[in-house]
Formats: sequence, structure tokens, C-alpha cells
Amino acid sequence: MLNDSHCHFFSSQFFATLSRQRGRGDTVGALCQELHWEDPGTPEELADRWVKELDANGVARSALIASVPGDEESVSAAVARHPGRFVGFFMVDPSAETAADRVSLAVSRLGLRVACLFPAMHHVALTDARVERVVEAAAARPGTAIFVHCGVLSVGVRKKLGLPSRFDLSLGDPLSLTRLALAFPHVPFIVPTSALECCERR
Repeated sequence: MLNDSHCHFFSSQFFATLSRQRGRGDTVGALCQELHWEDPGTPEELADRWVKELDANGVARSALIASVPGDEESVSAAVARHPGRFVGFFMVDPSAETAADRVSLAVSRLGLRVACLFPAMHHVALTDARVERVVEAAAARPGTAIFVHCGVLSVGVRKKLGLPSRFDLSLGDPLSLTRLALAFPHVPFIVPTSALECCERR
């Protein structure tokens, strides 16, 4: 069985977030046209297209990552549409006041399985107490894992749209995970090692 462990779910909400960050009032359709990408449509429609791609390439199941904080419901809808094909991941910004609450909701009510941390992107060290609160929320639901992006980070779609990526790569040291791993021995930690660039659309 072939599984894909790292796919970003570029939903309409994802593009709406980029549009707000760009500050030019672009619609989702306009951004997609500029990028020469298909409009994602509803989460269910995008999930159906993903399944066709999985089938065409002989992939049995895939992780789907909500690629901006707050887009948990899009991935939840995709997982609900095809529960045998997708596992739901979601991005968490530990600096947000509601971060731990969002994790609790995502894993207990939305059916998602993995909370994703991007320390370099969100400028929150893995040793920060706010990260510990996020992991505590995940640990309260047995079977929930924590994905941590370490090392080099580059977001291709942001480059294409001229959006700044003010990443602090010094925060992406995997050794900083040691304290959390010791404090939460029953929580699986996933550290991707094969890809040097994240979210690149080639």
C-alpha cells in the first residue's frame, strides 16, 4: 500500500487568507487565475479531485494539511467526504490566544488527527510555554500526533504572489523537541526530513 504523508489542502479558505494578507481585495478566483491554478471550489469538490489524483497515481491514502491556521473545517469536510482516503492534519499558530482551544476542537469534534507546528513561520520557539499548552491539548486526545516542521522552510505560493515570508530559521532546530518529547512520552512527534522546501507547487 502506497501512502502520501504530506499533502497541503489549498482550500478556498486558504486563498482567502492569502488575499487578506496581500491587502488588495483579490477574490479566490482572481488569485487562482493569477497563479494559473484551478479554483478549489468547496472542500468537498477539492476532496473529490484529490481522490481522482490518488487513484490515478496508485496512492491508497493521504495526509491532508490545512495550510493556514483556522482552516480546520475545510480539511474536516474533506476527511468526512472520504474517510478511508484521508487523514486530517491542521496548522496551529501557538501565539494565537485560542490555539489550545482550536486544537481541542479539531481533534475532539472535527475528526482531525495531527496538529502541525511551524516554529520558523510563527516565531514561537518549541521551548515556549505556549507550545506546551498546544501539545497538552493534543495529548488529552489519545492517538493525536504533533507534526513539527524543522530546518529550511520555503512557501512557494507566497513567493508567486509576492507575499513576504519572514521566517526565523533559528527556531527550526529539531533538538529543541527534546523537552517536549520527554514531557509527553505518549504523544507521537513527526519531523519531516526528506523535503527541504514546504508548500512548493512545481
